[in-house]
Amino acid sequence: MLDQTRHLKTVKKGAESLIGTEWIRHKFTRSRIPDKVFQPRPEDHEKYGGDPQNPHKLHIVTRIRSTKRRPYWEKDTIKMLGLQKAHSPQIHKNIPSVNAKLKVVKHLIRIQPLKLPQGLPTEETMSSTCLKSTGELVVQWHLKPVEQEAKS
Repeated sequence: MLDQTRHLKTVKKGAESLIGTEWIRHKFTRSRIPDKVFQPRPEDHEKYGGDPQNPHKLHIVTRIRSTKRRPYWEKDTIKMLGLQKAHSPQIHKNIPSVNAKLKVVKHLIRIQPLKLPQGLPTEETMSSTCLKSTGELVVQWHLKPVEQEAKS
C-alpha cells in the first residue's frame, strides 16, 4: 500500500514544512478568532470615550477601505450593511445582531457613536437635520421673523 503523504507535494516555508493540501484548505477557510480577543477592556472605554453603563443607541458606520481582494463573506456583509459606496455614512442600531456583522468587517469600516445634543428630531424637523463629521446630529432650526411692536 502506498503512503498518501508521499504523493502530496510538500511546501517549504521557513523552518516549517506544510503539506500542500492542508495549506490550501487553511488559506481559503474563515479564520477562527477566539471570542476572548473581542472582550471589552476597561481602558478601551476611557480611550474611545464610551460609557459601558449607558451605551449609545446608534452607530455611524462608514466604509473606509476597499472590498477588492477580500473574501466573499466580507463583501456580502458590506452589502447587507448598505456600505457599497465608500465614505458614505450609514446609521445602524447598537444591537448584538448588527454588532456581530460589524465585527466581521471591522478592519474595513469606521464606527462612531451617534450623538444627539438637541435630542431626537421629530418628523417635521427631520428634513432640516445635519450630520457632522464628529458624529453629532444637529437640527437646524428655522427662524421666524420677530414682529416689531408698534410704539405708541
